[in-house]
Amino acid sequence: MACVSRDQPRRRSRPLVLAAAGLFLISSTAASCGDEQTGVRLGEASRGTVAEIVEAPGSVTARAAATVSAPAAGTLDDLRVEPGRRVSKGQVLAVIDAPDLEARRRSAERALDQASGGGSAVADTSGFTAVRHRTDRQAAKSFAEARAAAAKITDPALRQVLLKQVTAAEEQYEAASSAAAEVMRSVQTGVASLGEAVDSLSTAQRLQAQQAYDLADAAVEALTLRAPVAGVVQFGGVSGGTTSSLTDLLSAGGAAPAAAGGGAGLPGVDTAVPEGAYVAAGTPIMTVVDVSRLGLTAEVDETDVLLVKPGVAATVELDAATGATYEAAVRSIDLLPTTSSRGGVSYKVRLDLAAGKNAQGGTAPTPRPGMSAVVRLQVREADDAVTVPASAIINVDGRDTVWTVRGDRYERVPVTLGVQGEDVVQVTGGLDAGQRIAVSGADQIQPGDRTS
Repeated sequence: MACVSRDQPRRRSRPLVLAAAGLFLISSTAASCGDEQTGVRLGEASRGTVAEIVEAPGSVTARAAATVSAPAAGTLDDLRVEPGRRVSKGQVLAVIDAPDLEARRRSAERALDQASGGGSAVADTSGFTAVRHRTDRQAAKSFAEARAAAAKITDPALRQVLLKQVTAAEEQYEAASSAAAEVMRSVQTGVASLGEAVDSLSTAQRLQAQQAYDLADAAVEALTLRAPVAGVVQFGGVSGGTTSSLTDLLSAGGAAPAAAGGGAGLPGVDTAVPEGAYVAAGTPIMTVVDVSRLGLTAEVDETDVLLVKPGVAATVELDAATGATYEAAVRSIDLLPTTSSRGGVSYKVRLDLAAGKNAQGGTAPTPRPGMSAVVRLQVREADDAVTVPASAIINVDGRDTVWTVRGDRYERVPVTLGVQGEDVVQVTGGLDAGQRIAVSGADQIQPGDRTS
């Protein structure tokens, strides 16, 4: 009579593959009795649940991270937050004092006051042309200065806004200057008066002065650094640049003017930029990390990635939280591959990470972005399936087979496999539950052998 045992996980290994397949079983299946003389053990195919697991290395990711940098050279005049503090989107973090930008705004303000008080005196057409050309040069200079100041801003969103503002102002002034020139041509043909041309030129002058002030004022306003996202503050930038996996959120800010990307600093000295320090344009001041929703990125081997679908459940273990287990679900799978550290091809799978339990059943520690993880994706499951131990399967001429018992002899039967767990596999064809089979030592059996 056959003995009975509980199913155990089985890991299906593949050559040159980072990910592996495994099994989590919740019911019992084939069992075996021992034959100590031959090493062949008999058991029965049974019914149970088989789950196939793809195992992959991964890391914890934050929802977003944004580094706030100095938009211009100056002094870190007002530092309003401390590391570890939670901030809301738009909250003021620090203020940079940049004398050059302040001086440019004051100069633009004086020019605006003069332009608002009345246009330049023009006695004839040659005077009109001279004033228009001078106004065009002033406009070109102010646009060039504004564009250069905007280009130094490292925050791409803010830089894009300011550059678009410069372009729009430039187009508006060109239209006004062209309109003044057109009126002057009408004067020369006797269609319009010189007074009308002067009024048109004055309009262009006032527009140029207003635009110069607005652009200078926007550059000064950018010196007030605000949180681009809600999250937790960390001084300095993200080492090596911002990455999707955020695997290294190290402080990279530096007080040296040339350290736009941060520096190593002196041993034992905090590399964060202190209040009152000089900063160059582009120096990272602080990074805001949004940890409101943590995720994972897993590197799944090409041999397994086609099994992974959005919504697939996973369990996660962290190197930093021994004994703790976290739940996760697949959010997306990249279409383009990456080359793994071992030279194989893998695909990045992104998951949403949920809370976990520790070994005692309590709440597991909250992970930090960048922590290493082992992700086990439950890619397939078969309920109420015919199952046999993996050790019962042998390959003959490229076909999966098992040795069944017919009477007192062994008979080789080809089978079709379905879900493949770590210790137990599903048989979808060629075998029925309850049939006696060789569950161990099958490679020792020869055709015609008797069971005893």
